[in-house]
Amino acid sequence: MSLISFLFIPLVYFWNPNWMGFFGVQPYWPLFWLLPWSMIHGSLDGLIVGLCLGLILDSISPESSFTQIPGLVLCGIWFGKLDFSSNTIIGHFRYGLICSMASFLCGSLYLFQILIDNLSENSIFLYFPSISNIFAKVFITGLYAPLLCSLLVGFFKRSKGRYKIISLKKN
Repeated sequence: MSLISFLFIPLVYFWNPNWMGFFGVQPYWPLFWLLPWSMIHGSLDGLIVGLCLGLILDSISPESSFTQIPGLVLCGIWFGKLDFSSNTIIGHFRYGLICSMASFLCGSLYLFQILIDNLSENSIFLYFPSISNIFAKVFITGLYAPLLCSLLVGFFKRSKGRYKIISLKKN
């Protein structure tokens, strides 16, 4: 079931539902799945899943020469080091705050790639309005994260250890 939920990320990313956006900007969908998965399975699995997510999302957007891999890999490692809160209400809001910060990190890394690529051009200031898009994405990601991450945490906790084919941890 985790694999099936993993496959929904590129579908939702490609589908891009307008009714879930904010000023035409969508939440950063991969973080909703990556946060609970990495918190439950650890940093190494978070790194691997972040890399896989980045590869998949880069492959479905072939017109872009920029990558989402660095942001997702860093977030996967970071999320794997986090622990669950004993207070469920604080835990829900914590998901929103963490996903907001991670969305800012991923959006900033993506913008820096664009700025570095266009450093020699005189039109570098034309890319600065995309900062407002980053903040809109941060807001909408933080708004949806408590609901979606809480649902996925419960789902992943129930399915942890089932159907495990390859164990990455030493016995």
